[in-house]
Amino acid sequence: MKLKRRSQPPPQETIVSLIDVIFFLLVFFMLVGRMDATAPFEVSPPVSTAGESLPKGGTTIAVADNGALALDGEAIERPALLARIAELLAAKPHLFVRINAHGEARLTNLLPLVTALEQAGVGDVVLVVTPNPA
Repeated sequence: MKLKRRSQPPPQETIVSLIDVIFFLLVFFMLVGRMDATAPFEVSPPVSTAGESLPKGGTTIAVADNGALALDGEAIERPALLARIAELLAAKPHLFVRINAHGEARLTNLLPLVTALEQAGVGDVVLVVTPNPA
């Protein structure tokens, strides 16, 4: 009696090892690759100078959390503020301006103010910050 052995089907290719390789490549490129856009030129961010005393003189503009403005401690509207800054610049061309903004002040209130000051001719504008008491 002759018994025939069953022919074994060829082993099926497993895809598990391919999936492992793909995930290793994915993790590698996520760790190595940059996710942000890089500028086509060198960008050096500003350096904080905490602890240094601000120069004496000049003027201080306060920005409240609701966008209200004050010049040297007195509430003032934006057009009047810019007119007063123009007067101060006429008297002293190298005017030093400090901006003391509330921590909750919106950037949409602060940036147009800085732009208007630059257009008026103010050369030195400093944003006053308070370090976090950690």
